Amino acid sequence: MAETIGRGPDRSKITVAELQTIHSRHQAFVRRQAGGARANLKLRDLSHMDLSRFDLSDADLSGAKLFGTRLEGANLAGATLYAADLRLANMEGADLRKADLRGACLRGAVLTEAILSDSDLRDGTIMHVRKNGDIAAHEFETVSVNTELSVATIRAADLSRAKISNAFVMQTDLTDAILRGTKFVRANLSNSNLTGCDLTGADLREANLSGAKLSGANLTGAELNATRFLGADLIGVIMDDITRRAADLDGAILSRELSTDGRSLEQILADHRIWVDSQGRDGMRADLSGVDLSGRDLSGQTLSAALMHRTMLRGADLSGATLAMADLSLADLRGVDLTAADLRGASLERATCSGAILVRADLGPVQIQSNAARLWPANLCRARFDRADLGSANLRKAKAVQAFFAGANLTRVDLGGADLISADLTGAICTELALDGANITDIRCAGAKDLRLPELEDL
Repeated sequence: MAETIGRGPDRSKITVAELQTIHSRHQAFVRRQAGGARANLKLRDLSHMDLSRFDLSDADLSGAKLFGTRLEGANLAGATLYAADLRLANMEGADLRKADLRGACLRGAVLTEAILSDSDLRDGTIMHVRKNGDIAAHEFETVSVNTELSVATIRAADLSRAKISNAFVMQTDLTDAILRGTKFVRANLSNSNLTGCDLTGADLREANLSGAKLSGANLTGAELNATRFLGADLIGVIMDDITRRAADLDGAILSRELSTDGRSLEQILADHRIWVDSQGRDGMRADLSGVDLSGRDLSGQTLSAALMHRTMLRGADLSGATLAMADLSLADLRGVDLTAADLRGASLERATCSGAILVRADLGPVQIQSNAARLWPANLCRARFDRADLGSANLRKAKAVQAFFAGANLTRVDLGGADLISADLTGAICTELALDGANITDIRCAGAKDLRLPELEDL
């Protein structure tokens, strides 16, 4: 935005007293009370101010300068932030649903766990300011301005169905972000971190994902026509067969070779058994990280403390396998048979276990030998167990923060003492589910069958 080409608009600095008056009247406006007025902060300078938890929903902040402003937990739903300067702003946990962020500059901003669903972050148009303060497009020439999200921190934010086409999102941390149905057409996401992102049904046509990290990201149903993946790390990425066939993965980093020393899988497993039995004195620890073992028969194998980070095991048979203390973080475990498997103390952080069979599996804690009083819990944080069968499984004391159990069978599962903060049990079958001593803060359980929450029983 500019009054003249090459010169930015004059933004008058707002005082604390003036801001408080505007905010009070805006609150009355939101509540439809007498004397209320929609907040008009268009082209004002609010740099470095603390607006944490302010309610500015539907406010007009067009062209406002919010450089380094604190907006943690603020309500900006439906707000107009067209071409606003939000560089280095802290918007952690802010509500930006349906906000107009076209042409805004969010370079270096913090949007961790913010809600930006249905927001508009497409490119804008350079505007000029009339003498009466109105903002209008240039009459003789239209100059587009790309939304800038580079070097921002957007971890675990919800950008479902947001419009981010043509935006610059380079070197941005989007770890664990929800990007279902998000429009990224022609967006530049080069060198960004999309580890564990949910990109189900996202539109990435002609987007640049060169050098991006996509381990554990779910690209099921995504549109990848002419998407660039040069140098992108796709080890452990989740794709359906149709999406994989449609994508041009030339130049992408995919699964690695089984072993650099030429050993077969059978030899690696044999050496690992010796390593386990000798407590590390002989043999060799199995490192199967990033290897494609989809559909393999590994039933009954000894894989305790094995390194299986980002390993692709879709449809594999691991029934009766010993995987205590194994690292299965970001692994693709879709449809895996883990019936009666020993997973005590294992890490399945961000693993995708959709449709997996974990009937009678043991994911309880393991006792650390060096300290008999210490128990090492299984790590299931952000793991996806949608539609999985965990009937009679032991998940006692498991760390399952933000784990996803939607539609799962949790019949007779023991989750006593487990950390289930923000876990999702939507539509799960919870017959005889044990939750004694579990932390169920912010748990989601709409449509869960036969669920009996401890605090409800105490009433």
